[in-house]
Amino acid sequence: CRRENLRTVAVTAGYIRGEARRDFFAGMDAANVDLKAFTDRFYRDLCGGDLQTVLDTLVYLKRETRVWFEITTLLIPGENDSEGEIDALSRWVARELGPDVPLHFTAFYPTWKLTDRPPTPPATLRRARQQALRAGLRYVYTGNVRDPDGAATRCHACGNLLIARDGYTLTEWGMERDGRCRRCGTACAGVFE
Repeated sequence: CRRENLRTVAVTAGYIRGEARRDFFAGMDAANVDLKAFTDRFYRDLCGGDLQTVLDTLVYLKRETRVWFEITTLLIPGENDSEGEIDALSRWVARELGPDVPLHFTAFYPTWKLTDRPPTPPATLRRARQQALRAGLRYVYTGNVRDPDGAATRCHACGNLLIARDGYTLTEWGMERDGRCRRCGTACAGVFE
């Protein structure tokens, strides 16, 4: 891909270890890692895995690679959407990965093997987003719902609207070509070409 000037993106659960982790991410330019929850119980009972392996992958990406990565957490009512869990997850991301790693909270809809839960209320996504912003994260988004404010990227220094989105459509662009805020010149974390 690199010989052909193509960029590579991994969409992954992050459940990968050691040498395989190193080899896999060596060929990636970007990744979206599903941090499915922030408890061992959730990973053990619903995923058949363990939380620590995913956390290790995220720390590896931050400290050992140049891969641009973002995190997505699907909030399932009654499973991983409590204020305490969201707070712990957000604080861990801020402390271990830094304030510039984007975090996406997305809505769950009942399907396949998990049909006994209701869809995630939009208010839950908005609450989680506010908690993560209060924990010090700069780029926190809501997904799988229509929420223009939760989909927007703002300058962390002056609050200027940098990117407005409506679904998959960009409706406003308030950055210079190099990713700096047009109002104050602060760099927005990301990959801009």
